[in-house]
Amino acid sequence: MTGATLIGMIAMVLSSTSVTVAVPNVMGAFGVGQDKAQWLSTAYFAAMTGAMLLTSWLQNRFGQRTVFLGTMVAFAAGSFLAAGAPDMTTIIIARVIQGFTAGLIQPFTMSIIFTVFQPERRGTAMGLFGLGVVLAPALGPAMGGIIVDELGWRIVFLLPLPLTAVATLAGAAFLPNRKPGPAGKFDWIGLILLCLSLGLLLDGLASGRRYGWSSDRIVLELTLGVLATLGFILRQLTVRAPMLDLRLYTNPQFASAAVVGLIFGFGMFGSIYAIAVFMQQVLGFSATKAGVALIPAGILMTIMFPTAGRLVDRFPAYVLIMIGLVWFCVGFALMSIADASTPYWLFVFFTLVNRFGLSLIIPSLNTGALRSLQPDQVGQGAGMVNFVRTLGGAAGVNLMVVFLEGATANHTQTIVSSQTPDNSASRELLRQTEQLMRDAGVPATDAAAGALQYLGQTVYAQGLTQGFQDTFMLTAFIAAAALIPAYIMGRDARRTR
Repeated sequence: MTGATLIGMIAMVLSSTSVTVAVPNVMGAFGVGQDKAQWLSTAYFAAMTGAMLLTSWLQNRFGQRTVFLGTMVAFAAGSFLAAGAPDMTTIIIARVIQGFTAGLIQPFTMSIIFTVFQPERRGTAMGLFGLGVVLAPALGPAMGGIIVDELGWRIVFLLPLPLTAVATLAGAAFLPNRKPGPAGKFDWIGLILLCLSLGLLLDGLASGRRYGWSSDRIVLELTLGVLATLGFILRQLTVRAPMLDLRLYTNPQFASAAVVGLIFGFGMFGSIYAIAVFMQQVLGFSATKAGVALIPAGILMTIMFPTAGRLVDRFPAYVLIMIGLVWFCVGFALMSIADASTPYWLFVFFTLVNRFGLSLIIPSLNTGALRSLQPDQVGQGAGMVNFVRTLGGAAGVNLMVVFLEGATANHTQTIVSSQTPDNSASRELLRQTEQLMRDAGVPATDAAAGALQYLGQTVYAQGLTQGFQDTFMLTAFIAAAALIPAYIMGRDARRTR
């Protein structure tokens, strides 16, 4: 039972990151910018965030086997839809389907582990669960990169299907076919408000630069998104059976851990997207090399994960979280100095520094958050920690792209304003480029136009590089800011002892 659900979960986690290396290819295929292409990841994580809250109700309503097999079939359908998509809108719909099923399967897997294992063996089982969560995102970009370069970007959406098929057969054979019990009431109004909040706010932020921040569309989307968010919060505070018990946030230690988890999700999933695109568009590497760059970091996290788990038993969780955040921050700061001349393996080293910090944060965060709760609150608390981490992933990709586009445009405009007849470096570049084209047999008028076009491409490349540098530095500052709630988490933990 555990093997069936773990394989299904790994397939879906693999899908969350393997697609990131295909972003430049999708942009070229459909002629879209970063504001549209980022929905390849944002739509996945946003749908995943909302679906996580449905798992328990669905299991009670339809039974474990039915839910699992239905999830596998829906995920496969979304994969085929994305692979054959004729336009960007269809791909986004397919990613929503994939993300929704992934949101169902992760809590489902955890519940299976707690059902079939005795308490003294759950630690080992949860170690396997954590290994899948950590290793699959690391392998996803590498496997996706090879497929993009060798078979084309559409095939990358089919990458998880062999694992999905194995999980489906194993689930049909081993999962119990018990009759569903009483499902109880589900807060459908709350779920609708949450979905509206995520969709409106994320789309409003992503499209703000395209349509103008003061345009009627963006103002309306952001306003309705804020109202839906407030409505969701009010609903959870007043409904009899809330999806999220927001009263847990009155516990300062748990609330601080949740803030760290939000920033952790922001940095981890947002950086996977940003690193894959940066290595292709700025460093000029292939999709395969961009994906392979994350493998050493994934191996490091796999080795460190059990070690960090043992350290949490010996040292306060907040200490390890703060140490991890420092390394996390330093890694992003190092990435912010990278440019087109940065050697491949040096940038890989930067990712290793960053992921070393993550390997300390993950086990410490879960342990520190749940230690502050009463036994009857642990189940709800674990779900809320996963929820905020996934929410941070959706927001991270979205906000990173919003900031990247703005920073790139500002830097490009600044460089363009310096392209005057007095700029000797640009004049020399134009002269040399034009001469090279003439030597190659290009007519004089075409050579002059070609030299100007090359200058324009050079200016944009420099603006894009500086935009990425600013984005990585911003993420470093956000990671550093998480030290404050991590310290508060430790202070309150000391007070309660």
